[in-house]
Amino acid sequence: MVPEGNAESTVRGSDPGEGEDRPVRVVVASPLPEELCASIASAVPGAEVVRRQELYPPMRFPADHAGDPEFTRSEREQREFEEMVDTADVLYGIPDVDPDALRRTVRANGRLRWVQTMAAGGGAQVKAAGLTGEELERVRFTTSAGVHGEPLAEFALFGVLAGAKNLLRLAADQRERHWPRERWFMGQLSEMTVLILGLGGIGRTAARKFGTLGATVWGTSRSGRPVESVDRVVSLDELEDVIGEVDAVVVTLPGTEATEGLLDARLLAACAPGVVVVNVGRGSVIDEPALVEALDEGRVGFAALDVTAREPLPEQSPLWEHPRALISPHTAAQSEHEQRRITELFIRNLKAFMAGGPMENVVDTVEFY
Repeated sequence: MVPEGNAESTVRGSDPGEGEDRPVRVVVASPLPEELCASIASAVPGAEVVRRQELYPPMRFPADHAGDPEFTRSEREQREFEEMVDTADVLYGIPDVDPDALRRTVRANGRLRWVQTMAAGGGAQVKAAGLTGEELERVRFTTSAGVHGEPLAEFALFGVLAGAKNLLRLAADQRERHWPRERWFMGQLSEMTVLILGLGGIGRTAARKFGTLGATVWGTSRSGRPVESVDRVVSLDELEDVIGEVDAVVVTLPGTEATEGLLDARLLAACAPGVVVVNVGRGSVIDEPALVEALDEGRVGFAALDVTAREPLPEQSPLWEHPRALISPHTAAQSEHEQRRITELFIRNLKAFMAGGPMENVVDTVEFY
């Protein structure tokens, strides 16, 4: 369920007695540097961009959309923050990155029409808000999908290469000052077949990078249509039949009911011995206990995980010290340019929203991705 564009450069007031046309009111609901707030106002003169920097938690690092968790507002400041977001036609960010706060403001503000989420997987936050069908029809949601494509595709490439070149063995030997007497072979990307689960923006970018370095690239797609740089497109229904023919599996899929536990014990058992598994999608796509068992048995030769089923990864997880696993703390997408890129995406979408045109990354409110 994806609403069609129906906004104009001015909107009709929705409060009792407010009948005059007025500019689209954009309220910044999550931390954003003032220069980027100003860039929105400058790029889209027909919009009123409202922000109060003192009401946002300080950012600890670039693109820290939630801000410092130690930050608190006084009762007066919280009331003022809620009053501000409740005047929005458009929200830049989910208030306090909190699904409960999103639900509260959707219900308190009948004129809200669009919310830009900061996460590429922002659909999960929308789903968690538990909005009604009518509310999902009224308010459009978009994500930052695509902004993170390049860094995540690079991590996918790094993960497959780390497995092929046995990075963890090299690091252990170096740490122990051990020069092995026997020679051992490293894999070559140009001789590998890489299966990408999910050919969305991240998957297509990864396919291009793998293809450029000579790998044979396969990928899954619901449509079955050809994809540039992908040598073979398969359906999810074909996975068990083809997964044993590949040397590496790269997960870029979003977390939905349909993808939960997709890479399970059955599929891992069907993989070729020593397969490399990389996950830059969502941790829920991989059955983690089944992956640990496959790593223990050597059926999976190496796993590079930027996402895990629970985050932070619990201290007792065997993945932390597993000799065949590399853990990245969900940071592979981070870039000092992330906020600027999300802002540029938002500006494009704001212009489309005001013109009543099609917008990028609209959340499917049936599958929530």
